[in-house]
Amino acid sequence: MKLSDDDFVLFGLPQRHALDRAALDARWRQLQAEVHPDRFASEGAAAQRIAMQWAVRVNEAYARLKDPLARAAYLCTLRGAPIAAESNTAMPAAFLLQQMQWRETLDDAAGAAEVEALTETVAAAEAELLAQAGRKLDETGDAAGAAADVRALMFVQRFRHDLERRLDALDPTR
Repeated sequence: MKLSDDDFVLFGLPQRHALDRAALDARWRQLQAEVHPDRFASEGAAAQRIAMQWAVRVNEAYARLKDPLARAAYLCTLRGAPIAAESNTAMPAAFLLQQMQWRETLDDAAGAAEVEALTETVAAAEAELLAQAGRKLDETGDAAGAAADVRALMFVQRFRHDLERRLDALDPTR
C-alpha cells in the first residue's frame, strides 16, 4: 500500500459505485488496527507520525467511500470527469423547474405533515438520481453524465438540509 493509492486500491475493493458496505466496514477496522499510532508507540516519534498519516488517510478514504454521493463524485474524478461544482452550475431546465416547485411547496407548507410529505418526495427523487449516477458509473461508463447527476444531487442535498431546518423549526423536540 502507498499513501497515494486511490481509495479503492487502499481498501482492496473494485472501483465501482455499488459496494459491499459490510466489506468496507470490515476492511476499515482491519486497516485501523494495522496503522493505529498506538501500535507504534515503542518505535519512536517518526514511526508514530507516519502511522498518524496512515490513520488519517484511511479515515478520509473510509468517509469518502461510505457516503454514496461522495463515492460517486470521487469515481467521476478518478474517471476524468471532475465535478467542478464551483464553476459548472448548469442544470437542465426540468431539474431547475422541479427545484422551484419544491421551494414553492416548502414556502407554502403550513405544518410539519406537509414538510414531511415533501421530504419523502425529495428523498425518493434523490434515491433515483443516485441510482442513475451509479448505473452510469458502473454499467455504461458515462462518467460525465454521472458528474452532472452528482452536481444535481448536491443541489438536492442542500434542499434536504433546508427541509430538516424547517422541520426542526416546526418541532424543536424531534
